[in-house]
Amino acid sequence: MSDDVVSGGAPEDAAAHEAAAEQEAAAEHEAAEHEALDAYSAAVVHVARTVLPSVASLRVRGRRGQGAGSASVLTADGFLLTSAHVVEGADQAEATFTDGADVTADVIGRDPLSDLAVLRARGAVPPPVTLGDAGRLKVGQLVVALGNPLGLAGSVTAGIVSALGRSLPTKAGRVVDEVIQTDAALNPGNSGGVLADSRGRMVGVNTAVAGVGLGLAVPINETTRGLIATLMRHGRVRRAWLGIAGGQAPLPPALAAKVGRRSGLRVAQVVEGSPAERAGLRRGDVVLSVDGQRIDTSTAIQRLMVEHAIGRRLEVTVWRNGALVDVVAVPRELTDA
Repeated sequence: MSDDVVSGGAPEDAAAHEAAAEQEAAAEHEAAEHEALDAYSAAVVHVARTVLPSVASLRVRGRRGQGAGSASVLTADGFLLTSAHVVEGADQAEATFTDGADVTADVIGRDPLSDLAVLRARGAVPPPVTLGDAGRLKVGQLVVALGNPLGLAGSVTAGIVSALGRSLPTKAGRVVDEVIQTDAALNPGNSGGVLADSRGRMVGVNTAVAGVGLGLAVPINETTRGLIATLMRHGRVRRAWLGIAGGQAPLPPALAAKVGRRSGLRVAQVVEGSPAERAGLRRGDVVLSVDGQRIDTSTAIQRLMVEHAIGRRLEVTVWRNGALVDVVAVPRELTDA
């Protein structure tokens, strides 16, 4: 009888084994197909799970009335990062996280010239976001915007880096350099939120909606990290001021050949009483260099007008009436202007 059991069971075992093998192969094929077809979704889901808990919805009440925006957790001890225009005219904001936790946050410092601001929460906050480097972004790379557009907390949109190196004029009259352009949908309330790469690292602070299908973000890079750290320590960013305005202008062929470039900054205005006027700079001068750094745009000068330039003697080389002229300017703090 045992022989009958053994001989009768063998085909059933083989069939069961074969069926199991087919199911396993089908499952592996399905998993591989899912992975190949849905890698984009998997990346976005990973970013949402990683970053959203650290993104807050801000409710702001200030001299200009009520407003809203987004913020992200910078440090475990409660520092938050947002856009300066989100908390303009306000001393406090109410931050709500995706887990429902509410906390009051004090505005520690604003820098309208970079459109960045830092707050400090009075209570516990989720883990901080991981900061990335916008300098490593490539055009076409996946980015994910996380924030609270139109009051819809915990919203996620995805797109690509459309362009790099854009310039964003601010209300303060300066220009934010190296701005990231993305087609990830941004709406009012997204400002101050996170622009993340596919690994969940924050590479930008969503700051503006420039039009349908066009969003901009202030980059997280070496420069902005320094500005953020300064805001955390001192509550403000000190900048130098020279007092000239102008635009890019072509150089005469002989001069271009001599200095190895084709353009400089033609001075259109010298502010009365400014360091530039005291240094002897004149309207019509073409600035070639400041402190040994090549100059051909107003933005190039702006980059040099940082805290350590305040009170320093800077050599300015200009082309004037067919000759190279050197003058010495001593920038002063912008708030003194």
